[in-house]
Amino acid sequence: MFLKIENVYIVFSIFLFVLSQKASAEEISKNKIINHLNSLKNFSASFIQDNGSELSEGKVYIGKKRVRAEYIFPTRILIVLDEDKAMYYNYDLEEDEFFNPKNTNAWFLYDIFRNPKFLKDSMLEVKNNEIILEKVGFDNENTTYSVKILLENKPLILRSIEVYHGDESIRLSIYNHNYNQIFDEDFFKLINPSFLN
Repeated sequence: MFLKIENVYIVFSIFLFVLSQKASAEEISKNKIINHLNSLKNFSASFIQDNGSELSEGKVYIGKKRVRAEYIFPTRILIVLDEDKAMYYNYDLEEDEFFNPKNTNAWFLYDIFRNPKFLKDSMLEVKNNEIILEKVGFDNENTTYSVKILLENKPLILRSIEVYHGDESIRLSIYNHNYNQIFDEDFFKLINPSFLN
C-alpha cells in the first residue's frame, strides 16, 4: 500500500514539474517575442493591407518612440503615431489632421511596437515554424478586439498583423524587412510634411 501511494506521489510530482516547466518555457517564449517586437527600432518594412474590401500598400517605420506608416497605393497618406497623439496627412488633398490614436484603428500599431505591457496577457501558439501571439480585449468604449501577430520562427521574423475590432478587420502582410534603417531627425515629427521642405 505504501509503495503504491509513494508511486502516485512521484508520478504526480513529475507531472507538476513537467507542467510548470512547460508553462515556464511558454512564458519565456512569449517574453522573447514581446521583447523582440519592442526592440525593433530603426526598423522598416513594406506592407499590404487588406480590410476586406480594399487593398492598400505602404511602408511602416518603427522609431525609438514613434511609429510612422506611409500609404503609397491607392492613396498617398502619412500617419505618425505617438502614445496619445497622432497625425494624418493626405498628400493628394494637402490636408492634415491631428487626433488621438486610441479613437481609431491605428492604435494597435503603436501598442504592438512601443507599449511593452500591451502583449503581456496575450496567448501564444506555436505551429511548425510559425508563432502566433493573440491578444483579446476591450477598447475604451467596451468594443471587443483581437490582435493576432504572426511570426516566422528561427529566425524570428514578423510576417503579419491581424486586427479584428468590432465588425471591422485589417490584415497587414509584412515583407522587405530592414533592421538598420537610418532616419532623419525630423522623420517622426508630428508636423505637416510640407512644412519640412
